[in-house]
Formats: sequence, C-alpha cells, structure tokens
Amino acid sequence: MEYLCSDCPRSCAALRTRESGAGFCRAPSLPLVVRAAPHFGEEPCLSGTRGAGTIFFSGCNLGCIFCQNHEISFEPSGRLLSVEELRSLMLRLRDTGVHNIEFVTADHYTRVVARALEGVELGIPVVWNSSGYETVSSLRMLDGLVQVYLPDMKFFCRSTAAAYAHAPDYPETAADAVREMFRQRGAFRMNAEGILESGVLIRHLLLPGHLEEAMDAVDFIADSFPRGSVLLSLMSQYTPMPGLLLPEELRRRVTQEEYDNLLHYLNARHVDTAYWQELSSAGQEMIPLFDCTGLDKSPEL
Repeated sequence: MEYLCSDCPRSCAALRTRESGAGFCRAPSLPLVVRAAPHFGEEPCLSGTRGAGTIFFSGCNLGCIFCQNHEISFEPSGRLLSVEELRSLMLRLRDTGVHNIEFVTADHYTRVVARALEGVELGIPVVWNSSGYETVSSLRMLDGLVQVYLPDMKFFCRSTAAAYAHAPDYPETAADAVREMFRQRGAFRMNAEGILESGVLIRHLLLPGHLEEAMDAVDFIADSFPRGSVLLSLMSQYTPMPGLLLPEELRRRVTQEEYDNLLHYLNARHVDTAYWQELSSAGQEMIPLFDCTGLDKSPEL
C-alpha cells in the first residue's frame, strides 16, 4: 500500500509506503499500534464497568507541544498491522467484553481503519477518538462505520494553534470536522446501562492561562447544535510533562479559580449535557503503558 498522502488538513502530499512515511506525521501507510486493551480512564459513558476497548495508534498529524502521550505521538513506533490483522484485533478485543471499540489517534490512518471496519459486525459501538484536526472528506470515509465521535476541540485562537501545534487553521478546520461528525450521527443516544451508543462527545482541555478559549468551546456547543444534542467534556487534567520544552505559560497546572470560572460559564450558557473533572485528575496516573499490550507478534518498528 503506497500513496501520496493528502488525507489530513496539512495536505503534505508525502509518499507513504507500507513500512515508512514522510511528511508531518512520518507514519507509514499501514497503522502502527502500541496498545489494545480495556481502558477505564474515559468518560463514564464510554468506560462503563467493563472498560472501553481502546486501540492506541502511534504518530500524530497535529503534534501538540504539550502532548501527554508524546512518547508515541512524536515518533511512530509499535507493531505494524495489516488491514486483516487490525480487523482480527478488533474482534479479539471485543470478545474481552468491552463496551466499545475505540480508535485512539488514528486520524492519519483513516483510510486503513475504514477498510478494516467494512463488512465487520462488532455488535458494539465504534468510537473515533481524534484530535479534531481532520478534513471533511477524510471523515466521510467513516460515514456509517463509526457510531460515536470523540473529537478534541483544542484551540479556538489561530495564534494559539500556531504556537502549540503549528496549525493556525485548527479552529475552523476542527469546527468543520465536528459539524460533519454531527451530520453523520445526529443527537447522542445512550443505552439502558448509560453507555453512549451513538453521537458526538466533544472534549476540551483547559490550558493554564487560556480560560477565554475554553469559554469559546462552551460557546461553540451552545451556538452550533440543538440544546442537549451533543455531549461536552471539560477537562482539567493538563499536566506539564517531563522532558518537554514548554513555554513559560504551560509550565504550571490549571488553578482551581480558572476551572471554577469555566464551570460557572458552562452553567451560564445552559450547556447541561457535560462532564467535568476534579483538579486532582491532573497527573500521569491514567496514562497507560504503551508496551504493545494486547498485540500478537506482528512486525515491530
């Protein structure tokens, strides 16, 4: 599988071959997977009691300078899987009893994931956990294959997106992507267990000193979708990761005052289908080991 890639908004036109890549994400055409196992650190409607069936991919087409998963996002690594192997992995993970199959940061492997999902009857929802930095045309490859979209909406200011992710077009690109996700799935739907079966759950991570952008995230929900039709998760877990070269403003955690102000604004805008965190959630405890857990002996890079 070899092609010149223009799948993501960066449109690098880089040559991606089976085992090597170029362009911004530096990923090969076949996916590199670093973990496949139940995960209990997601929102309650995803983790439930049996865990979300997470498949973590390495590499990233966004590359935020503060990424908590930087060990796998900055440099592709892991096990190289064919379409057939990825399909088999999904089925094995499903059989462990998880509530869903969740693809984590697979944005740069969309066409392969879509092929793996075609014709497969999993019997549980498929969750697309992404950076939000995606094209509408790429998302349409997943139309009818993904039941739950779990996008980040990281930045609402072009200068912030440029400084932290080299992507000044992120705000408008992510907004278009999320609107396409909603077009595909519509209003969210839970099952009797309180597990999300279909819909869109938008995440926003409050960054220290960026309260106004977080308020913009709340405004986007309130102004763009019918009330109660999408879910919002406001996260306070930002942690300055060791070993990263961060600007001064990102070398601290979010304060209680910042987060309380954000939750007050959430209430003022009447966005009542939302999750929020305690400040104690900030830290590295919920970051899983990216040690190829759950994978068989596929080629490792």
